[in-house]
Amino acid sequence: MLYYIFDLFSNSNLPGARLMHYTSFRALLAIVISLVVSAWFGSYLIKYFKKKQITETLREFDKNNLKAGVPTMGGLIIIIAILVPCLLLGNLSNVYMLLLIVATVWLGILGFADDYIKTFKKRKDGISGKTKIFAQVGLGLVIGLTLCFSSQTVMRDNVTVENNGVKTVQLSTKATKENKTTIPFVKDHDINYSEIMSFCGDYKEEAGWALFVLITIFVVTAVSNGANLNDGMDGMLAGNAAIIGIALAILAYASSHATWSEYLNIMFLPGGEEVVIFTFAFIGALVGFLWYNSFPAQVFMGDTGSLTIGGIIGVIAILLHKEILLVLLCGVFVAENLSVMAQVAYFKKGKKKGIKQRLFRRAPLHHHYNIEDEKLDKDCKYVFKGPQRPLHEAKVTVRFWIVTIVMAAITLMTLKIR
Repeated sequence: MLYYIFDLFSNSNLPGARLMHYTSFRALLAIVISLVVSAWFGSYLIKYFKKKQITETLREFDKNNLKAGVPTMGGLIIIIAILVPCLLLGNLSNVYMLLLIVATVWLGILGFADDYIKTFKKRKDGISGKTKIFAQVGLGLVIGLTLCFSSQTVMRDNVTVENNGVKTVQLSTKATKENKTTIPFVKDHDINYSEIMSFCGDYKEEAGWALFVLITIFVVTAVSNGANLNDGMDGMLAGNAAIIGIALAILAYASSHATWSEYLNIMFLPGGEEVVIFTFAFIGALVGFLWYNSFPAQVFMGDTGSLTIGGIIGVIAILLHKEILLVLLCGVFVAENLSVMAQVAYFKKGKKKGIKQRLFRRAPLHHHYNIEDEKLDKDCKYVFKGPQRPLHEAKVTVRFWIVTIVMAAITLMTLKIR
């Protein structure tokens, strides 16, 4: 809303009236506002949750004096801290900003409903898995179809121009609507989904967009659930997501800046500056939440936060046409997902043979390094023994942050390594 107020005075001589025209100014202001909102709102919300005894139902191996009675649903702090600066500073006629706000509210409601059922209805599993998947698929479908049909979602690609025998790469002068994505470590590193579907002949364009929508659904669902699995230790997900957010903010700024896009030979997205504003608000909200969520946690984010965080990351990557890069950038989430799937599959295989067996001491993966020996099943055979002594959860959390920093650095290096 401040965006529109400043816009009214942009043609006047009022000092500072044009500040909102600068993406960098709005982005930095967004991160400051989100930090202040999360810190201020967080303190009041935590006190309210403690008063109402809104605490998470802990798993048996998590029950101890530090975690018992800690409030949950803290994801509301993150959601409010994201939405406030976006509504104040964002261009609400921009399709990218609108899609990100819709994704935040959509998944926030889903996660809140899940936490509400667990906390107040005392149903341990909350919303059924099928309902969660249905809601995530629905969001992915909305995002994919909007990008498919919106006239705002265009790009200017790089083209090779030859002058006097010298070849240079520069942005095309015409914006076109294409369903391209970036492939890391490849010289001509953009691929069109329609080219993948070229076997469809005259219908390859329609088939390419259909494939894009399906991939959008998969990315939103997979990253949302991956983040949900990563939320198991104090500060774990908030820290990892903030690091991922910083990498996405750099990619968003480069993609929305014509000069940078041309220099880095990446697609330029007109209107993509609103993704930058949202991503900076996202980072600020997460860092502010860490004020209360770092070890020992004063509040848990619950599914209200974890499902929303993962979904936001997936949607940002889709909007930037960098969804394949998530395999690198969200490597920790991928590992968490794979550890659970492998653990379940290996356990079921042994069960058919009448053998108790597991790959990890506990899944998701971060619990493998933290679980105490006395809480393991003595009759079960473990393939990976884990550390000789269980690591403190704060140490596990920081080490996972370090891994994410490395993966984020490699992701950004793909802009030059081809």
